[in-house]
Amino acid sequence: MSSFQETEEELLTRHRKEQRDLVNTTTSLKKQATKGEKKKKKEILKQIETMETELKQRHAAELKALNSSNNSTTSDKPSATEEEDEESDDEFSPEKLLAQLELDKQRELEEEEKKKAAKAAAKAQQQSNNSDNQQPKAKRNRRKEKIAAREAANKKLSEQAQLEADQQPDLRKIELENMNSILSIRKLKVHEVPADGHCLFASVADQLKVRHNITKTVQELRSAAAEHIRKHPNDFSPFLFDETTMTIKEIEPYCEELENTAIWGGDLEITAFSQIFDCPITVIINGQSPFAANPEGKNPELKLAYYKHSFGLGEHYNSLRDA
Repeated sequence: MSSFQETEEELLTRHRKEQRDLVNTTTSLKKQATKGEKKKKKEILKQIETMETELKQRHAAELKALNSSNNSTTSDKPSATEEEDEESDDEFSPEKLLAQLELDKQRELEEEEKKKAAKAAAKAQQQSNNSDNQQPKAKRNRRKEKIAAREAANKKLSEQAQLEADQQPDLRKIELENMNSILSIRKLKVHEVPADGHCLFASVADQLKVRHNITKTVQELRSAAAEHIRKHPNDFSPFLFDETTMTIKEIEPYCEELENTAIWGGDLEITAFSQIFDCPITVIINGQSPFAANPEGKNPELKLAYYKHSFGLGEHYNSLRDA
């Protein structure tokens, strides 16, 4: 790739910024439309539609051009890297990147709707308070006004909640569709494990059994990871940075919790396992490049899938077997 061309990540970052800027611009225009004449409102809405269409078309063209450039550049590379380049192109296809940008836009709209709902609730509450502070001519009228104000506030909140629910993107569906597409390209299939807090360790146990012919329990893997982290504190301390306190957590308390509770595992434990079993570990993630630990490992690669939206408890890992 030419040094004057954007990388996929740079292009995606710029597109997201332009999407956010467009949302801000169109939001301002919509506010103007509500205050103007009917003809003016129609012109503004048409302008917004044109801006959104032009941006979407330009993004699609840029993504297509970048992928075409990548395909042209990588066509003369040694065959050892062709499969990897093909996979990378598939993962960053225009369709998937546009889907991710559309998801970001939906999230911006969600935030805007939440702000509107909060503003409406505050206004309704203020009206209710003002009604309480007024001195009515009769006690009965004061009570009726108070009840009416509360009912109006509740109705407004209910309508806003329904509107938000109707506009909520199906994040689970989007994630599953994208992941299934990536796994199909890589000729992999999901082996599901329970979403019980031990999912990473259960997935690694399945991978060790299938790819290394090694049998390990979840508890054995937790203990092995904790012991390895204790022995190599300098390698793992950076993973324990606490953004809330701006300090690094102590190794021993963390290892105690890792070994004796159902605390979730993550990048730290994956890195530890890649060193313990001297093997690469690759984690497929929707909308991102795969996470790779110890790519120089000598033993067969372990393959995992990471999900953020598809399970009720939140983040989840599954084992990936060959299709």
